Order: sequence, then structure tokens, then C-alpha cells
Amino acid sequence: KHIQRKTDIEVQFEITTRTQQSLMKWILMASLHDSNFIFPSQRRKQQPISYSYYRYLVRRWASNLGLDPNLYGTHSMRRTKATLVYAKTKNIRAVQLLLGHTKVDNTIRYLGVELEDALLLSEGTEC
Repeated sequence: KHIQRKTDIEVQFEITTRTQQSLMKWILMASLHDSNFIFPSQRRKQQPISYSYYRYLVRRWASNLGLDPNLYGTHSMRRTKATLVYAKTKNIRAVQLLLGHTKVDNTIRYLGVELEDALLLSEGTEC
């Protein structure tokens, strides 16, 4: 569980087994303790890395992979997961809960769900 800074709402998120394994390796390698941030700042004691440094890292990783760093950002990872969940389930309410949105309208805008999507879903549903 995590409290979103922007909305002060508690949201739950999934950490896959593979991600858990990677995090455990990192925690052991960095000799982190329960009281430490997972990604501590090198400049500011007892603080996490800054948003600007995180943004820099994501762009650098994209570049190192031969991808256009302008197409990848810190938020694209969050949006990608939400989009994949929606594409697989078509459950807008589930995505709303995962994102911590208070209004389903915000989730619809966030995902870019349009009238075409709604009509396609409607066509596949018999009453």
C-alpha cells in the first residue's frame, strides 16, 4: 500500500515476483535497512532520490537501450501498466482503483478511452 502524495489517498499496487527478486538483490547489495529509502539520495542524507534525478535515470536507461529518451518518462511506466490492465480486462473500475482515482471520468481521460472503444465493447456484448 502507498499513500499518494498528490491525492493523499491510499492505493495498492502489485510488485511482481521478478520485481521483488530484483529489489531484494538491490537491498542486499546496497546494504539497506528497514529505515532506509529503497533509492536513497547520494547528495541529501536520509532522503530519497529526487524526481529530477529519477527522470534523468529513466531517460538514460531508454537511451542505453537504443530507444528515443523523449518517448519515455517516469509517468509512462504508470500509464503503461494501467493501459495493459485495461486492454486485458476492459474493467475501467479496476483500473480506477489501481490508479487511486476518485472519479471514473479521470480514469477514462487518463487512459484515453474514447467513444470508439465504448462502441467496440458494446458490439461484443449481447443483451
